[in-house]
Formats: sequence, C-alpha cells, structure tokens
Amino acid sequence: MVGFILPSRRRKYSVKKKAFIEIFTPFIDGLKGIGAYAELLILYWMDRLNEKARKVLLVHPKGDTQRPKRGVFPTCSPHRPNPFGVSKVRLLSRQGNILNVEGLDALDRTPAINIKKVGNDY
Repeated sequence: MVGFILPSRRRKYSVKKKAFIEIFTPFIDGLKGIGAYAELLILYWMDRLNEKARKVLLVHPKGDTQRPKRGVFPTCSPHRPNPFGVSKVRLLSRQGNILNVEGLDALDRTPAINIKKVGNDY
C-alpha cells in the first residue's frame, strides 16, 4: 500500500469528481516526474467489499433492473471476485505527497496500492 484516497467534505464517493490521494512518506520519491503525465492509473484495494459481494457474478448494469443481467467484468459494478480496483484519472496537480485527481471511482479512505502512468513512452 502506497497511500490512501482522502475524504472530501462534500462527497461520499469519488466517482468522476475531484479527489485527493495521500502518498505515504517512504514513497514520495516515486512521484518524481509524475507531473509530466495528464493521466494516471490508480490501483486500489476495495477493502470494504465483503465475501458475499465477492461471490456476485451477474448484475443489472448500474443497478437498473429494467436492463438484463450481465457478468460483472464488462460492467462498472463494485462486485468483484477479487477486491482489486483500477481507475484511469486525470492528474490535476501535485502538492508534495498529495495528488489532486479527477475521475477516481473509489470510496474515501480506500487504500491505494499502486500508481501507473498512462502512455507508452518508456
């Protein structure tokens, strides 16, 4: 784990809204050069996903029961057999060990386990 998604005063979820990621002190050097990238992949651990939710493999997309059930893999459902999540976000800024991002699909205080740049330059 490299950090946490920080809570916001005005939101419970980080979906498509601005969010902050606090990176722990031992990993700050790993942020060097991150400002050169507009998009990042944030890998996180869905620590509040219980065993029952991990067994759900068919869902109505977006919870709309009028839509036929689909498998969880081609949906945005939080139900997953493994509580590993990933979001492609836009990096708005970095201030020390805090990343300000937009588009993070995770709950507040979710553990961040890794960060990857989007792109194939190196």
